[in-house]
Parts: sequence; C-alpha cells; structure tokens
Amino acid sequence: MTCSACRTAKDLPFAFSMAFQPIVRPSTGEVFAYEALVRGPAGEGAASVLGAVTNENRYAFDQQCRVKAIELAARSAPAASRLSINFMPNAVYEPRACIRLTLETAQRVGFPVDRIIFEFTENEEVDTNHLLNILRTYRSIGFATAIDDFGAGHAGLNLLAKFQPDIVKLDMDLIRGIDHDRARRVVVKHTLAMLAEFGIMAICEGVETAGEVAVLRDLGVDLIQGYVVARPAFESFEAVRLAA
Repeated sequence: MTCSACRTAKDLPFAFSMAFQPIVRPSTGEVFAYEALVRGPAGEGAASVLGAVTNENRYAFDQQCRVKAIELAARSAPAASRLSINFMPNAVYEPRACIRLTLETAQRVGFPVDRIIFEFTENEEVDTNHLLNILRTYRSIGFATAIDDFGAGHAGLNLLAKFQPDIVKLDMDLIRGIDHDRARRVVVKHTLAMLAEFGIMAICEGVETAGEVAVLRDLGVDLIQGYVVARPAFESFEAVRLAA
C-alpha cells in the first residue's frame, strides 16, 4: 500500500471502538488529557482487536484509530481537554502524506490540532531516522508528541538525545510499588530531573495506590495515569478529579 491511500484507507475486516483514560495533574487533581485506547465494538479488551491486525491492514487500522478517537473526542470530551492518540511508526510511510486524513477529520469535526498528542511506544522496533522524521513533522504541524513506555523499549536515551518530545511517559514497571522500593525512587527521581532540564513533561503510568501517588507528588511528577485515578471508560470521558 502506498501513501496515495491516506485519503481512502480501506475498510477494515473487523469493527472496533475506543475507551478513554484520564491523565491527571497530581498537584491540582485536574484532568490534563485523555488517552484513547482500542477496544472491541462492545467494549471488549484490546487483545480482541489487536489480534486481528496484520501487515496487510496495519496502515488502515492506524488511520482509522485516529479518525475514531478524534470523532469521539469531538462529540463527548470536556471542553479544552487534550486527546492522546497512539500511533504505529511502521504504519506511517511519509509523514506529511499520511497525516492528511487526520487533519481532515479534525477540521471536519472541529477538534483543534493543538489539543492532539501523538504518542508512540518504545516497544515497536523502528528505524530511528524514520521515527525522527515523523516526530519532527508532527511537531511542525502543531501536534504535541510523546514517548510511551520510556525505559522499557528500543529507543530510550539515544532517541531522547536526538529529539526531545513534549511528553515522556515513564513505564509502569518503574512506578509499580515505588513507595516501597528505594531503587525505583532513585531512578524516577533522576529521570524526572533529566526531563525537567530538557523542558519535557513527565507522565507516570500505571499508578494504582495512594502510596504511589504520595511518593510521586513528593518527587514533583507533572502528570499521572492509572487505576488510582480512573479505569478506561468505553466511549466516554470520565470527569474525575484526584484529591489534591
């Protein structure tokens, strides 16, 4: 499939929808953004959808995930909230061509481009130069960019030295049990200091307990996401507030 298909991604042989999980400022308890997470058409888990993604339909799936997330956010998300969308770098052939459908959708439904965050996971091995081209192009258009699962995948510090995204999401394995693990606290503390020096916002993922929240607040974490705040809500945007 070539980039000429950006405007007319083929229909997928399966249906899907999205759930949305809030990302919250622990200092104020306010929602910063909602991450769009793939679900089955009736709210089934992500595995029921991702298991049907192949090399042949990966491009169309990536395109249609963006469309679905933006359409649902435009319909139901709280005013001024941001939308974080995962993308597959290996499903992007040429960034400016492959972003057309996303831009057309945002314009059609009236969702501002500067409220969209594109995040990618380190877990997918990808050519670094190709990834940098995508990230720089997205930034030039006005999207925010984020590295997901930082500390658990292929890119890591080498990528960060070449490109500083707006947001870095620390992998949940670094956060889980941080209130009982000095080593994790040291790693997170110094990672946060490095990100702050770069001017990058940090999101700590997988936060599940009040004890973890307390430690992350003490460390000065910008943003948190996890079950302690809210579980993903199918096709809806929970108006949650974390106790300050």
